[in-house]
Amino acid sequence: MSPSKYFKVTLIVTSLLLTACAQAPQRAAVDSAPVVAENEAQHDDESTPVAEKEDESRANLPKQELTSAWLYEYLLTEVANQRGYTALAVNGSLELAEETRDPRLAKRAAQIAFESGDMEKSARAFRLWQELEPEAQMPTRILASILMRGGKLQEAQVEFAKILKEDEANAGQTFFQIQQMLLGYPDKPAALKIMQELSAPYPKVPEAHISVAMLARAAGDTSLALGEAKQARELRPDWSVAAGLEADLLQKTAPQQGLQVLKDYLAQHPDAHDVRLQYARALVEQQQFPEARTQFQHVADHTPDNPDLAFAIALLSLQMKDFQGAETQLKLALGKDKKDTDRVHYYLGQLSEAKKQNDEALAHYREVKTGEHLFGAQMRISVLLSKQGKLEAARQVLHDYQPINPEQRIQVVLIEAQLLRDAKQYSQAYDLLQKTLQQSPNHTVLLYEAAMMADKIGKHDIAEQELRKLMQISPQDGNAYNALGYSMLERNVRIPEAMELVEKALQLSPDDPSIMDSVGWGYYRSGKLDLSVEMLRKAFAGNPDPEIAAHLGEVLWVRGDKDEAKRVWGDSLKAHPDSELLQSVIKRYIP
Repeated sequence: MSPSKYFKVTLIVTSLLLTACAQAPQRAAVDSAPVVAENEAQHDDESTPVAEKEDESRANLPKQELTSAWLYEYLLTEVANQRGYTALAVNGSLELAEETRDPRLAKRAAQIAFESGDMEKSARAFRLWQELEPEAQMPTRILASILMRGGKLQEAQVEFAKILKEDEANAGQTFFQIQQMLLGYPDKPAALKIMQELSAPYPKVPEAHISVAMLARAAGDTSLALGEAKQARELRPDWSVAAGLEADLLQKTAPQQGLQVLKDYLAQHPDAHDVRLQYARALVEQQQFPEARTQFQHVADHTPDNPDLAFAIALLSLQMKDFQGAETQLKLALGKDKKDTDRVHYYLGQLSEAKKQNDEALAHYREVKTGEHLFGAQMRISVLLSKQGKLEAARQVLHDYQPINPEQRIQVVLIEAQLLRDAKQYSQAYDLLQKTLQQSPNHTVLLYEAAMMADKIGKHDIAEQELRKLMQISPQDGNAYNALGYSMLERNVRIPEAMELVEKALQLSPDDPSIMDSVGWGYYRSGKLDLSVEMLRKAFAGNPDPEIAAHLGEVLWVRGDKDEAKRVWGDSLKAHPDSELLQSVIKRYIP
């Protein structure tokens, strides 16, 4: 506020000041006023003597004296800021800085305005500070950020260009800082355009090309991103960031080329562990598990105390069915990481299950006390208890578990229904599903499972009603059409309608072997044996399931190909000796 406005300050604001403030000296040098803590010291030349710096700083100060009114206004804004009168502090400090043109007061005004969240006043204050102290870099950097946050991208670009020009020796680091700000801007193409224009005068700076590449990737222009990453690598061949980004971009369109980039880089820089980890993860994505494990092991040999590496090697060993190797690594991880034992015990449980050591698996699952794997561990405990014939104990585990969200609650119900179905307690499974369906009537998985169980216990009308509801909710889901059509085919009723349903399902999911099986079975019910065999062969090739084998063998037998039917049944029975459906069909034709 100007000195003339001093007498118009309201009583509530005036009361903020101490009485001593009104007794300030009448005249004093400007540089004797309170000064904001200097944050620009980091930009000064550390070799310059302190006295010399102070002399230079004083030389840039305005040649005018401090009046008692200005001192009063300064104290007023400071106390207002402390007491929460933000608007008064912002306006007062900014007007005082504009009147005095003191860079220290401009800096303080900028600080108060910025902390208040008033971006318009902040920009005004930082522009003033920038004008009064042109050698300082901070006002330009913060002003650029403020302008960008306010959507004034073109104005921000002008400030970014100033920053780059003022400190060309550190242009690479500056490009990375600008890149981080622009990556947060919602209009990605606009941000990319700004970065391209900023980088144009710096064709030999690899960080400029990487920054364009990052913005291009964010904007969805993979081709431009890849080209810029390659240019950065040409300018700086030993730079891991450039090699890593180029490989990452290639991973989506030409994964083998991406792997080769990383492999070639590692041939020249074998100790680049970050790149080797990227290479290992890329190999996992391409399902090259043995080589991926080798790469993870290479890094682990150099960082033996890293439990995450041991864990990664263990999971790859599990994938490769190297159970002994997986167990060794998991136990190493367990010994190294005392904070994440839940995760390790969960996977040790998985490993024990794979080795068919269910008691050991139960012991590991019971060690999982908290965290993201608690739910999975409790569900596996329930399933394993059921396999041991302890159905009630298995159900009690499910009842004792406290779901953390509605989806978990439904998953618990679905697992309990599966346990009841496996125990041939079909009516209880149906009742459980129907009860839960009343609470979540449009849950697609519940609808499907309830319909299947209704069909199992002979409630075909209810099953059809629920499947048709599912078709309305998810018209592009082929499973509902297939389930209803197959139910009709199995009961040998409404065959034309059943064929329409399963053929509709096949249109929606043309590569699903179970749906191919239904269509093939429908051809059989329709008397089209050759078409039936052709479709069932295709289904069996896609999934050698015992049910598909039973159907294929039956159609072959009826068509007269009894030797082939016996071969199909026999091979499937060896692989699935417990299949009741397969055994039943064989007994029907071969007493």
